[in-house]
Amino acid sequence: MRVFKVSVVSVAVACFVLLSGCVSEQEYKDLQVKNATQEKLIKELQSELQAGKLELDQLKRQLNDARSRGGIEAGTLQEQINALTKALQDKEALIARMQEQLLGGAALPVELSTMLEDFAKGSDMVTYDASRGIVKFKSDLLFDKGSDDVAAEAANAVKALCTIMNSDQGKEFDIIIAGHTDDIPIQKPATREKHPTNWHLSAHRAISVLNVMANDGIDPKRMSIRGFSEFRPVEANKPNKGGNPQNRRVEIYIVPRGT
Repeated sequence: MRVFKVSVVSVAVACFVLLSGCVSEQEYKDLQVKNATQEKLIKELQSELQAGKLELDQLKRQLNDARSRGGIEAGTLQEQINALTKALQDKEALIARMQEQLLGGAALPVELSTMLEDFAKGSDMVTYDASRGIVKFKSDLLFDKGSDDVAAEAANAVKALCTIMNSDQGKEFDIIIAGHTDDIPIQKPATREKHPTNWHLSAHRAISVLNVMANDGIDPKRMSIRGFSEFRPVEANKPNKGGNPQNRRVEIYIVPRGT
């Protein structure tokens, strides 16, 4: 079986890419270069992951053939499958951590961070994670249930954020808008017609926030969106798809230009 492992150097580089603490402008320029390196590493790992999955499928077919003929190599093949399955799981976990690091994870320069802290203190619908440079909006206050139309009061808060992001302190940073839902399925037919699943709803809500920000002067080149549906909860959902308001949110990651 082909050896399937991750380079220690690659992991070290990946773990070093996003730093904690407040950093200078030059350090953020360096961070852009490191982020590009991390994106390349992620692509390489994803390619290795795909190759490993193909290898796993091949081993499983060999195991089925060995069992059908009563071959003695079945035990060895099963051990290889178990080892490769574990290696694939580890690689998937590493890729997820590296992607999460790219999607925010570094504290911002002091002046910008202070402006964002003051902004969050003035709004009931916003919190700010200074350790990771993330502004979080509560979806229940941003949108009506099942809707992706930004409420008027929420739009004013988003516009206030745009003022900060277009300031001298904020304009050198890009913006990643990530929508999240709880695990309550889309049930109303009228809602399902526009948002067939929570994947759609989370992405559509992120796009709506992006549109508000674009209309208020944020350069579209600085923005991108993600939709995570119900799969990145911050709190446990209630049993039997009962949901949790804490998981219905839109997160805005403020990242170095070009991330």
